[in-house]
Amino acid sequence: MQGRSSLRLATIEDALIRQGTLRLRDAAALCGVSEMTIRRDVTTHAGPIRLLGGCLILNQPAMPSPYDLNEQQSTHHQAKRKLCARVASVIEEGDTLFIDCGTTLMPLISELDVFAELTVVTYALNVANAIARLPRVRLVLLGGLYYASSQSFGSDTMSDAIQRLGINKALISAAGVDMQRGVSCFHFHEVGPKQAAMKAAQRRLLVVDASKFNVVRPAYFATLDDFDVVVTDEPRLGDWLPCGQGPAPELVLL
Repeated sequence: MQGRSSLRLATIEDALIRQGTLRLRDAAALCGVSEMTIRRDVTTHAGPIRLLGGCLILNQPAMPSPYDLNEQQSTHHQAKRKLCARVASVIEEGDTLFIDCGTTLMPLISELDVFAELTVVTYALNVANAIARLPRVRLVLLGGLYYASSQSFGSDTMSDAIQRLGINKALISAAGVDMQRGVSCFHFHEVGPKQAAMKAAQRRLLVVDASKFNVVRPAYFATLDDFDVVVTDEPRLGDWLPCGQGPAPELVLL
C-alpha cells in the first residue's frame, strides 16, 4: 500500500507542477481512489503537497530546487566518477545489479563493459539507454508511467516485479542524507522501486557524494542503517555512524 500511496503522490505532484492547483475531488478522480484516500496520503507523508481547503497545492517555501537531470549530470561529476570506480571493484561476474535513476551511478556504466556475464535491472531510461550499448550486459527495463523530469518509470506493480528478480546488489543513490530524517529523493515514484530493490537484494550499497549530506528531500525511503555499505567522499560520516538502532553499515570513504 505504501508504494501505491507514493505513486499517487507522484502523479498529483506532476499535475500540480503543470497547473498549480488541483481540487481534491479531481485528484481523487485522477488517481482512481476516494477523496479520503488522497487526504490520508497527503497528511501522512512529509512532502511538498499541501491540502488547503478543498484544493491541493505545492508548498513552495518547503520545495527544493526543481530537479533537472541535465544539470545534475554535470554536478560533482568527478566525485561521482570516483565513487562509481570504487563500486565497480565489488561487482562480480554473474551479478544481477539494480541501478536506480538519476546521474550519480551513470559513470558506472562505462565500467561494466569488462564483464562477460552481467544483468542490470533499472527503471531509468538514461541508464537503460547506456546499458543497451553494452553487448554482453543483459538489460531488464521496468516500465510504467514515464516521468520526464527524472527520465524514469513508475507503476504500482513495479515493486512486485522487482521482488521476483534475483538481485545480488542494489546500487542506490540519493538526493539527501540527514542523520535524523534519513535518506531521501526528489520524487515519490522512486520510493517503491528503491525500497523493493533493497528488500530483494543480497547486498545494499548507498552511493552518495558529500553534497547530499545534511540535505532533506521530499520523498523519504530509508535510513543509513538499511544499507550494508555506504560509498561516499564525505569524511565526517565516520564520526556520525552508527546512526540508528540497527548495525552500522560498512563505510567506504574515498
